[in-house]
Amino acid sequence: MQKSQQRPQFEFVAIMASLMSIVALAIDALLPAMSTIGIDINSLDPTENQKFITMIFLGLGVGQLVFGPLSDSFGRKPIVYFGFIVFCVASVICVLAPNLEWMILGRILQGIGLSAPRTISISMIRDSYKGDYMAKIMSFVTAFFILVPIVAPAMGKFFLDHYGWESIFYMQLVATIIVGVWFWRRQPETLKPEYKIEFSSHVFVDGFKELLRHRETMAFTIVSGLITGAFMVYLSSAQEVFEVQFGLADNFPYVFAGLAISVGLSTLLNGTMVVKLGMRRLAMIALTLFCTVSMVYVGLFWNSQNPALWILITFLAMQFFTLGFLFGNLRAIAMEPIGHIAGIGAAITGFISTMIAIPIATYVGSYIQDTILPLFVGFLVCGSISLGIFMMMRRRSILAAA
Repeated sequence: MQKSQQRPQFEFVAIMASLMSIVALAIDALLPAMSTIGIDINSLDPTENQKFITMIFLGLGVGQLVFGPLSDSFGRKPIVYFGFIVFCVASVICVLAPNLEWMILGRILQGIGLSAPRTISISMIRDSYKGDYMAKIMSFVTAFFILVPIVAPAMGKFFLDHYGWESIFYMQLVATIIVGVWFWRRQPETLKPEYKIEFSSHVFVDGFKELLRHRETMAFTIVSGLITGAFMVYLSSAQEVFEVQFGLADNFPYVFAGLAISVGLSTLLNGTMVVKLGMRRLAMIALTLFCTVSMVYVGLFWNSQNPALWILITFLAMQFFTLGFLFGNLRAIAMEPIGHIAGIGAAITGFISTMIAIPIATYVGSYIQDTILPLFVGFLVCGSISLGIFMMMRRRSILAAA
């Protein structure tokens, strides 16, 4: 395990957040343009167009399996550069896509490319910090990261209205180049030479065997996948819900941004509270509230039409407020025992959670046609299973301590 830093560096947090933010920009900036892109590439089924969002997550999951082990062997920074190159090529494919199949291919390749900065930023944080302090840094990184979903849809709509949907991909390319140069000039390599692992064909198998030895890592990876899957349903269907079901085509970016602020606020609060209260305690409280909010909504609006917009936004804001206490803490809990294999560990745990999340998002999203109720049913089911796993692991820890 590498020696952890004692004091956070603002620029380090900002650079790590910027690496992750390219992912958010690639997802959220495209939301206002989904129907327009669908028309241009002759894909008129809104359910099929949800794949513009879900398929980039497929690429993110698969790419981690390659880039994570490579970063343990060759260092973090070179792999980030390679990932950015793949993303740039994939963006050109998306711009030139003549049909849905080519667009999906481009989005998958975008995800593969972005899996490098996304996964390796987590590895670099684990290289530098540990325990509740790592959770604190993850919270601050996520708080910066949340700024992108707040502004990305509005940026996407601006470029869509003035320059066409292709300009959204060009804007992403420019942002990627800026972040890449900043990362190259200012961020030192965090993987010390003595901690590099010789690359071999067995590195994935050996890493997976090592993960299986850590039950807490596996359990919270599954929980992370369930919560991420529930949230992905919202990401992939938000444009359809607010623009079609509520007729908010012009105001969709602002509604989306307002709900993102809810996540950002709770993430900042988590960063200030996690060292005092502990990441497990905060995650447990948040998960309980996550289930409670969704249960109340399902109970109130079962077999009924959508409620008034302000009621829906209130419930979503409460739901998303809990996520700020979950995303960073769940990932930190899963990563804590595996600092000695941070690269392959982040890759495999990220892959598993993504492979859990994608089927959830695809299945639940297919039911969101006339009402948003399936979204909250998904929240409730995924949250309840996660809470059960959390309580089981907590009970196991108490018994082990006794």
